[in-house]
Amino acid sequence: MKKLLFFLLLIPVFNFSQVDYNLAKDERELLDSLQRRTFNYFLNEVNEKNGLVKDRSAKESPASIAAVGFGLPTYAIAAERGWITRKKAYDITLTTLKFFLKSEQSKSPKATGYKGFYYHFLVMNNGKREWKSELSSIDTAWLLAGLIFCRQYYSGEAPEEIEIRKISTRLIERVDWNFMQLKDGKYKYGISLGWSPEGGFHNRGWHGYDESLFIYILAAGSGMKNPTKAYDSWLSTYVWQEPYQGLDHLIFPPMFGHQYTNMFIDFRNLSDKYMREKGIDYFENSRRAVLTQQRYAIENPLKWKGYGELMWGLSACDGPEAKNNKDGKEYLGYAARGTSGMDSVLFDDGTLAPTAVAASLPFAPEVCLPTLENMKIMYGDKGLWDKYGFQDAFNPTAEWVATDCLGIDQAPIVIMIENFYSGLIWKTIMKDPIIKKGLEILDFKYVRKE
Repeated sequence: MKKLLFFLLLIPVFNFSQVDYNLAKDERELLDSLQRRTFNYFLNEVNEKNGLVKDRSAKESPASIAAVGFGLPTYAIAAERGWITRKKAYDITLTTLKFFLKSEQSKSPKATGYKGFYYHFLVMNNGKREWKSELSSIDTAWLLAGLIFCRQYYSGEAPEEIEIRKISTRLIERVDWNFMQLKDGKYKYGISLGWSPEGGFHNRGWHGYDESLFIYILAAGSGMKNPTKAYDSWLSTYVWQEPYQGLDHLIFPPMFGHQYTNMFIDFRNLSDKYMREKGIDYFENSRRAVLTQQRYAIENPLKWKGYGELMWGLSACDGPEAKNNKDGKEYLGYAARGTSGMDSVLFDDGTLAPTAVAASLPFAPEVCLPTLENMKIMYGDKGLWDKYGFQDAFNPTAEWVATDCLGIDQAPIVIMIENFYSGLIWKTIMKDPIIKKGLEILDFKYVRKE
């Protein structure tokens, strides 16, 4: 307890206004419009009877539990911004929580979850497992992120807000992280990607720096056995490179891996032992990833149309697919596109994702804002700008624009614009005892910068 209290005393009081950037009037108008339009996804693509949010805006799309978890803070943001009432926000939140509390938790292949975890995709109308999707450790973590936010944000005395806090806590505490912990294999004590009733556990854990950073913080704070051994085994798989001079950082090619945990944890000046040795924090690591992607687009080694200083952004997103091939080039559909410099390209087929840029806003506003403006000017009237803000992706070479929006790409835009404006999600999540405990156990420390 004394160690935890000492850790909390070290937490600096940040100014959660814009991050070293003074917005011009037209820039503020663009961000306001983008945030408001993007939020509409979570108003229109939700089943208001159970709170489940579609994975994508396509008519027959199932729900994604990550989209649900990401979506929960967007209702609070909307209430703060006056787009909906606070009552509307807590009503839909409470409906969501009640559904998950009552949903079936069993080994049945048609259940909603098991051991407190949930299947990646659920049927929109009844919340049962869709397809043969996995019981997902990472997607459950994103649902829990939303729940943790809710139990801290809804702090009022209205009966609904009290119930939100109670149910959130019950859902968070019933997750059995020891169930998902690997007991042997190359990455001993690591956390499995998932489990299925047909095949059991995935035969590997998380490997290399990516979005799973949040899992380890969450599991450590939730009482998982051997959390430091699990974390150390994961740290041992990190890859550090210097793709361009002065931009050395932890490598993960798609931009979403640099965004997701940073949506909820304010890493500014907060580092674990690995990052302390490197002299930076995970926030700065993400900034360098942004600048690396921009530099790659300027060099444009594959000569894709449109790439440049104000046109970049590789991440997991939809793509043209081979059926849209008009020029003999290879295009994929949904894929994790990404680059960490010339020598580390996961996949680049000329497809750009606006969420790669918009959800990186707090890291490098001086780079992201002009790029967002340029995307809207150059391709907005070609179908890229629509009722939910930017469509999921576009490919200038293939002359293609996505027809869908994806929940896990939409929410980060809303959340990170809000973090840029006010730090609301950061301030709220960082108050939670599970997050505080997880960071303390994994030896995160604040480093005062001169």
